[in-house]
Amino acid sequence: MNEYISGKIYVVTGATSGIGLAIAEELVRQGASVIGVGRSKERCSTAEEHLRTIDTEARVNYICADLSLQSQVRWLASQIREVLASQGIFHLDGLVNNAGTFTYWQILSLEGFETQWAVNHLAPFLLTNELLPLLKASPTAKVVTVSSDSHYSARLDWNDIQLRRHYNGLRAYEQTKLANVLFTLELNRRLGEDSSVRAYAADPGLVKTDIGLKGTSAPVRWIWKLRRAGGVSPEKSARGIVLLLSEPTVEDSKAIYWKDGKPKQPGAQALDVRAAGRLWALSEQMCRIQTVTEQETKDEQLASL
Repeated sequence: MNEYISGKIYVVTGATSGIGLAIAEELVRQGASVIGVGRSKERCSTAEEHLRTIDTEARVNYICADLSLQSQVRWLASQIREVLASQGIFHLDGLVNNAGTFTYWQILSLEGFETQWAVNHLAPFLLTNELLPLLKASPTAKVVTVSSDSHYSARLDWNDIQLRRHYNGLRAYEQTKLANVLFTLELNRRLGEDSSVRAYAADPGLVKTDIGLKGTSAPVRWIWKLRRAGGVSPEKSARGIVLLLSEPTVEDSKAIYWKDGKPKQPGAQALDVRAAGRLWALSEQMCRIQTVTEQETKDEQLASL
């Protein structure tokens, strides 16, 4: 039991297996309530039942949604609001954008977006903005987006951000992981230093998961099996991510990129403020939303007086 997060409520995407399920397990062990998100109804039901065996009194709910579709992300946000309201809760203490995918071949979502870009970047961007009012209603709230050290070698191709003309699965993945850190950088800038909401990008390390086995060629699956053999367990990786939610002293740091519960220097491209702003504007267009900064909100309030 952790007094800091006991009784608090968190949303975790990709929470039916791997790192996401391990994060949900750790949160429940520490006394938190969890709303998990997964793609399969059967796996959501299994994960929910599993978490209830850890703590029979824990408030655990799972919602099934396809995060490659913005329509589903918006529906998911509405369902989260309904679940909270049904429990008499009108705030959210944290959001863990953990869901991610890798596709060797170019696959477009039903809405026409490259799948990795849709799931790994646009979904966290849209879901966070949809849930931001609930996060702001909490005394202190955290947004943790799971990135990767793959971002170190990435460069965003502004002329072909989804690599539609010259697709490469690994390069597409690297771009989304860089986008995760840039999103975190810009979210914190827009929220302002006085905000009760703080965002972090988490490096999970090399983890023994199946992400490299889905939607890939036989040679890629073979390489991933060899590579992941030297990785850590999802449980070990999850503990470092949960520390960002459960350790009060983290709030004193301005670091945006963390690994194993400790600050880590991100790549130079991930600290490009102009690129972060440009990516935010592009993401707004792709998601058909318009956001404002905390300062813009304050200016509007002053103008109305």
